[in-house]
Amino acid sequence: MNICVIGTGYVGLVAGACLADMGNYVICVDNNEEKLSELKNGKVPIFEPTLEEIVKTNLKENRLSFSSDLDFAVKNSNVCFIAVGTPQDEDGSADIKHVLNVAKKIAISMNNYKVIVNKSTVPVGTAEKIQKIIKENTKFDFDIVSNPEFLKQGNAVDDFLSPDRVIIGSDSKRATTIMQEIYAPFLRTGNRVIVMDVKSAEMTKYAANSFLATKISFINEIANLCEKVGADVHMVRDGICADSRIGNKFLFPGLGFGGSCFPKDIKALIKTGYDNNLDMQILKSVELVNTGQRLKFVEKITSIFGSNLNGSTFAVWGLSFKPKTDDMREAPSIVIIEELLKKGATIKAFDPKAMQNAKKIFGDKIIYSNNAYDACVDADCLLLLTEWNEFRRPDFNKIKSLMKKQIIFDGRNQYEENVLSKIGFKYFCIGKR
Repeated sequence: MNICVIGTGYVGLVAGACLADMGNYVICVDNNEEKLSELKNGKVPIFEPTLEEIVKTNLKENRLSFSSDLDFAVKNSNVCFIAVGTPQDEDGSADIKHVLNVAKKIAISMNNYKVIVNKSTVPVGTAEKIQKIIKENTKFDFDIVSNPEFLKQGNAVDDFLSPDRVIIGSDSKRATTIMQEIYAPFLRTGNRVIVMDVKSAEMTKYAANSFLATKISFINEIANLCEKVGADVHMVRDGICADSRIGNKFLFPGLGFGGSCFPKDIKALIKTGYDNNLDMQILKSVELVNTGQRLKFVEKITSIFGSNLNGSTFAVWGLSFKPKTDDMREAPSIVIIEELLKKGATIKAFDPKAMQNAKKIFGDKIIYSNNAYDACVDADCLLLLTEWNEFRRPDFNKIKSLMKKQIIFDGRNQYEENVLSKIGFKYFCIGKR
């Protein structure tokens, strides 16, 4: 099938590459010529495991191409995916102006029937706005489909190639059949295609992300209470996760959620509730707990070092909001480091992939180390902020010899206190007194 994907951001690039990998002819469209030049040479501007290899393979096989010519792409495609950004507006809502602008351009370029698929995360009712704009600008038949993405950064390619479900929001049998044909190669193991109306599909994306975020804030609040009463959140977690109704995913205490999706989607859903005279009390609490979790971690540090951190040097391991990505949007590290800097601390940081993005945020306010051990030289303590695999089993004896003081604050509950105490470290984590 001939497909165009408009937008080569995180979602659009993964979708375009994976659709091409299943034998479709895909044109990815963007207006950033510098980015397009890199992509045409097989260079991917984001870090996502195996994505660059898939791009290079499908470029070589001529199934994948990159262009700034939206008119050509639309005219030569049966299906047009919209995958442009929906940044958070000042009032917390999702800004859909880019989606609507692309919809108008698609309409003007149409030369026959098209299925127009919205893959951007948009509020309920956006499909109706897209439909209205396209009707005003074309004489050709078309159908609108909502096809939300559920890609985890660091695992996005696998999530697209082997989805646990595909949501098709469609009011047209013709469009539904075409979408089922597109996704059939990805679902040979029996994973579910769920067909629903367009508005329900638009809501499903927000509901799913908000529920996962709620689980994270819930276990963090339980962890904070465990610290107060003397319980161990690890044991509590084991106890509740054994209940099949609850499960064990997204119930890890830590520094809270970040990234481009959860924080933005929660705010957008709260705003949708407000617009419809509904107070989204649970989601407001989820947001509040998540914001406070970073500050509580800073409080742990100042309870040991005091509020004046002049003269104190902290080694920071991990800057990205999660492992296996270079994305620092809404990363807990940003809040924590900024708070420590305000109190006079010196920060020596290392991240396997996010150093360049960190420099755009912190500039010369922190020291960028060459590797994890380099960050520990003459440090008063070590802060683990992102649980990269290479941080899981470090040489603690080496770390001890490099540091001025042997103190670790583990924001991801990754290490074992009894092991570290035998070596001579003072160890602080989340959810234990």
